[in-house]
Amino acid sequence: GIYNNVFSTLNLCNVADEYKVKHLLLISSDKAVRPTNIMGASKRIAELIFQAFSSNSNFTKYCIVRFGNVLGSSGSVVPKFYKQISDGGPVTITHPEIKRYFMTITEASLLVIQSLSLSKGGDILLLDMGNPIKIKDLAIKMIKLSGLTLKDKKNRSGDIEIIYSGLRPGEKLYEELLIDAKAEKTSHPKIYRACEKSFQKKVLFKKLKALESSINDNDLKEFLIVLKEIVPEWENSYLN
Repeated sequence: GIYNNVFSTLNLCNVADEYKVKHLLLISSDKAVRPTNIMGASKRIAELIFQAFSSNSNFTKYCIVRFGNVLGSSGSVVPKFYKQISDGGPVTITHPEIKRYFMTITEASLLVIQSLSLSKGGDILLLDMGNPIKIKDLAIKMIKLSGLTLKDKKNRSGDIEIIYSGLRPGEKLYEELLIDAKAEKTSHPKIYRACEKSFQKKVLFKKLKALESSINDNDLKEFLIVLKEIVPEWENSYLN
């Protein structure tokens, strides 16, 4: 996960810098905000890499766009729910109170493209995703839209039951879009700007080198320590 999201990002930035690419855009995630797992932490480091390159670039605009879930994408719960419903259930959800932000593929794509023209470089642009919705409510709506009924304590003869499997390690009940910065308005009503803390390029590269060495040495403890240094807001349960 770290090699894919961190060092691949570093490689792309190096190539963009070498060949003076005009724009390079990072699709980040709300999971980068106060991450509770390795994936979220890796996305936050990818943001930091873009910010570090941006501070030293005269040619490339390094743009970061951070947003939540996209309905119907490969990682969305929607295809999973459709399959579970078509198979006769049950629909599985980790927790009855879990909430997520959602937007459509079309809306997300258009806003990401528009973000390129608004970015100053190194800033983090946030897409207005409206209010988060309960995954449970989404599942119930999909069951009803399929022409079926919810099977629960009130309706034991219903068609589809919802089962709660429990939160997975590192899974949040709700996601956030800001770490500690305030969102500023841009000229687009659905795009906001956040100026999060960053590292100087030299300092960050030193830490990334230590991170890579710990991976190559298969030193899990050192890896977790360095990762925590780079992303101090990471809720690291592994070292406890």
